[in-house]
Amino acid sequence: MIRFALVLLMALAALPARAAVEIEEITSPGGIEAWLVEDHSIPFVALELRFRGGTALDPEGKAGAVNLMTGLLEEGAGARDAQGFARATESLAARFGYGAGDDTLSISARMLTERRAEAVDLLRDSLIAPRFDADAIERVRAQVLAGLRADQTDPRAIAGREASRLIYGDHPYARPGDGTIDSVSALTREDIVAAHRAALVRDRVHVSAVGDITAEELGALLDRLLGDLPLSGPPLPDAADPALPGGVRVIDFETPQSVALFAQPGPDRHHPDFMTAYVLNHILGGGGFESRLMTEVREKRGLTYGVYSYLADKDAAELWMGSVASGNSRMAEAIAVIRDQWARLRDEGVTAEELENAKTYLTGAYPLRFEGNAQIASIAAGMQLDGLPVEYIANRNAMVEAITLEDVNRVAREWLDPARLTFFVVGQPEGVESTLN
Repeated sequence: MIRFALVLLMALAALPARAAVEIEEITSPGGIEAWLVEDHSIPFVALELRFRGGTALDPEGKAGAVNLMTGLLEEGAGARDAQGFARATESLAARFGYGAGDDTLSISARMLTERRAEAVDLLRDSLIAPRFDADAIERVRAQVLAGLRADQTDPRAIAGREASRLIYGDHPYARPGDGTIDSVSALTREDIVAAHRAALVRDRVHVSAVGDITAEELGALLDRLLGDLPLSGPPLPDAADPALPGGVRVIDFETPQSVALFAQPGPDRHHPDFMTAYVLNHILGGGGFESRLMTEVREKRGLTYGVYSYLADKDAAELWMGSVASGNSRMAEAIAVIRDQWARLRDEGVTAEELENAKTYLTGAYPLRFEGNAQIASIAAGMQLDGLPVEYIANRNAMVEAITLEDVNRVAREWLDPARLTFFVVGQPEGVESTLN
């Protein structure tokens, strides 16, 4: 077993128990790589598995296959049907979670040291030998369809789907990850088996473990848990070419309050400007009640209960996005204010006080993410997906502190693009006309 240890010293005054986090990069005897944080203070292990690919792997015409398959992983596996699997999980005091997103299929496991071997065997069954029984398929399919029917009357869900369709065109991101009523209704067991074979593969898994386990024990665990998965799957989608021409697309929907999503191109996670853009976004719309958008749209004008922006970095596309909801009679003004703030921040920049306040918040809040084994395991798995080194945790706050006023205002000038800021509005907003097809 090859092991590389690095002690990550963090000044976490608020959390003295986590003043140092030691991440060890390991490779199992079978060649599976993982990150480990040993913590023997309690007899408990948190395990995170992230398979790159997610619902973007759905074939054309099979939207929702990976999502439905993921929902079935705990609905019977190996010799146990759905009830038997649930009873076994409960008897072990274990907890498993399964989820699918655009780029990732995620599995979380929490288990006690004394029952770890049994819990791993149970989890392995769900990954290697899910049953996909007919009754379970129909039960989970019905749950998914109920959610899809509810989404048909949810303006925010409609906005998300329409925005994805218009932004991504013929890219897999344009298809709804949980499918449509028609596509999910038509999925067969063979489609679900194919989705399982495509999504759970060894060469796209990222693993982190935190808790009462040694490197040798984790290596053996990983080979037992994942060793029988297929080595590789179908290719991941190519890079998207987001369509963000600026303007507005209105989706007519009878509701007293309109919902709008807005987007422009954003920086890649590995672009040198990303961290500066992250700090800039905190000032623009990511900082809650202290942000420019919240101050101007809510506090000064009372146009909304909430407005926010964020950097949306997907594997195949990078956007700078946001959302706002407002009464139909006031959505036009909300859009105008957001556009104005986008342009003003680009042209006038931020103040030294705004930058200092953002740094203080972001560096102070960061240690609070490391409050427990499960949170650390999740962060470590996410870091691997993002291609970040183990040093990132130790260096992150210093990176934020190093950003100067000149840096943040240059990024505002170069990245904020009001001309390409595109709005997708669901509702019946007064005075807002579609300029996009």
